[in-house]
Amino acid sequence: MGFSESFAVLCVTVATLGITSSIVALVVLFIQKWKLEKKLAAFPTAPDKHWLLGNLHKVTFDEKEVEWGRKVVEKCITASVVWAGPFLPIVILHHPDTVKAVLSTGEPKAENLYSYIRPWIGDGLLLSAGKKWARNRRLLTPGFHFDILKPYLDIFQQSGNILVEKWKVACGGKKTSMEMFSNMSLLTLDSLLRCIFSVETNCQTVENHPYIKGIYDVSTLAVERFRFLPYHIDTIYQWSPSGRRFRHACDTVHNYARDIIKKRKGALKEEAVNGQTRQRKYIDFLDILLCAKDSDGQGLTDQEIYDEVDTFMFEGHDTTASGLSWFLYDMARLPEFQQKCQEEIDDLLAGREDDRLEWDDLNNMPYLTKCLKESLRVHSPVPNVIRTLTRPVTFPDGRKLPKGTFVCVTIGGLHNNPHVWDDPETFDPERFSPERAKNIPPFAYVPFSAGPRNCIGQHFAMNEMKIISAMILRNFHLSVDESVPVLRINALVLRSENGIHLHITPRQF
Repeated sequence: MGFSESFAVLCVTVATLGITSSIVALVVLFIQKWKLEKKLAAFPTAPDKHWLLGNLHKVTFDEKEVEWGRKVVEKCITASVVWAGPFLPIVILHHPDTVKAVLSTGEPKAENLYSYIRPWIGDGLLLSAGKKWARNRRLLTPGFHFDILKPYLDIFQQSGNILVEKWKVACGGKKTSMEMFSNMSLLTLDSLLRCIFSVETNCQTVENHPYIKGIYDVSTLAVERFRFLPYHIDTIYQWSPSGRRFRHACDTVHNYARDIIKKRKGALKEEAVNGQTRQRKYIDFLDILLCAKDSDGQGLTDQEIYDEVDTFMFEGHDTTASGLSWFLYDMARLPEFQQKCQEEIDDLLAGREDDRLEWDDLNNMPYLTKCLKESLRVHSPVPNVIRTLTRPVTFPDGRKLPKGTFVCVTIGGLHNNPHVWDDPETFDPERFSPERAKNIPPFAYVPFSAGPRNCIGQHFAMNEMKIISAMILRNFHLSVDESVPVLRINALVLRSENGIHLHITPRQF
C-alpha cells in the first residue's frame, strides 16, 4: 500500500472515529436528558418549548419575555421547568412554599450559569461557596453594622445634592424630560466610590464615564451570552466579537478598582513606616477588607479583596440604581402616592434651616418606606437568583428535586404571583402596613433574597434609596414622559429597553 493510500485510510479512520465518538456523546446526552425528564416529571414544563432551543427563544430580552414569564407563573402556580437548550433543565420557583425550601439553605449559586459573570466579579460573596463563603461572610458582616452605616448618610446626601443641583440647572425652572436609570447609575456609583474607597469623583457630571460603560457592557454581554446557545461553549465565545468586548469591559472595571486599592495599600504602608494614622471621617469598605482577620489572625488575600470589591460594586451599584429608577417611575405614574410621600417629607423637614436628613429620620418616613417596599415588589431589581442543589430537596407537597438540579428563584415572578398576592399588578403600599404585613407569608417577599445567603448590604441599599428618593421628591414633581415607552428587560437587573424617561419640574415653596 502506497503513502497516498495509507493516508486516505488514516483520514477515513479518523473521520469514522470522530463521527462515532460524536454519536456516542449524543446518545449519552439524550440518555441523561431522559433520566432528568423522569426525575422532574412531577413539575410542569413551561409552555412554548422548542425541540433544540428549549425555552431560550423566549428569553427575548424585552417586554415579551416579562409577559411570557407572568403567564408561566399563572399557569404553573408554584414551580415549572424551563430548558436552556436541549439538555439543560432549570426548575423555576415562584411560590413561597417552593422558594423557602431553597433560600432557607446555604445552597451555592449555579456555577454553570453564573460562570458568565465570574470573570467580572470573581469569587466574592455572591459566587463563593462552602467554607470560603462562610468565613468571608463572617469577616465582612461587621462592615454593615449600623455604627458603620450611620456616617454613610452624609455621603448619600452629598451625592444626592450633586444630582439635585444638576437637575435644577437642566430644568431652568421648567418641566424637563430626564432619563432615570443613567442618572441613578451615576449617583449610586458616586456614593459607592465614596463609601468603598473614600474617593470623590465627578462621575455624575462627566459624560460617558468609562466605569459606568464597563459595568453596563459586562452585564449586557453576560445576558446576551446566555441567550445565544453557541456562546455557551467557552472556545466559541472567547474568539467571538462579543467575547472580546466582554474581556475589554472586564479589564476596564478591574483596572479602575485595582488602581484605587493599590494606592490605599501603599498609603497604609507609608503610614505604618512613619508611625502615622490617616484621619478618617468614617470607616470605608476598603478599611474593613484590609483590616478583617479571622480567629487564626489571617486576613483576606489581595485576590479576595479584589473579588469582594468587584462584587459589592456590582451588587450595590446597578441593583440600587434599578430600585431607585423604578420607584421614581412608580411615583411619576401614580401622582396620588407621590403627593402623600411629598407631604410626609415636607412635614418631616418643616422648620429646619436646611433640608438635611438625620439618621433618626430613616424611621420617620413610614409612608415613603411602604411605597419603596411596594415598588420593590412590583418591579423587583434582581429578577432571578439561581442555585445548584448540593442535596435533594423535598417540597411541602411531597415533590422532590434531586441533587445537582439547577433551580431559579424568579423573584419577579414570586412577587407578582396571583396565587400569592391579591391583585398583584396593582400598586398598593398598604400591603406593607403593620396590620397587613404580618399576613404576608414567609418567603413571599424577598427583594434582597432571604436565608443565609441574603444580601449582606440590604440595609445599606434601603438607607440609600430612602435618602435619595426623599431628596428627589422634596425638590421635584415627577410625571411620566409618554413619548418614550417604558419596556422592561430582565437582565442581571431589571431595566427598561428605552430607559425610564420622566418629566421633572422643580417644586416651589
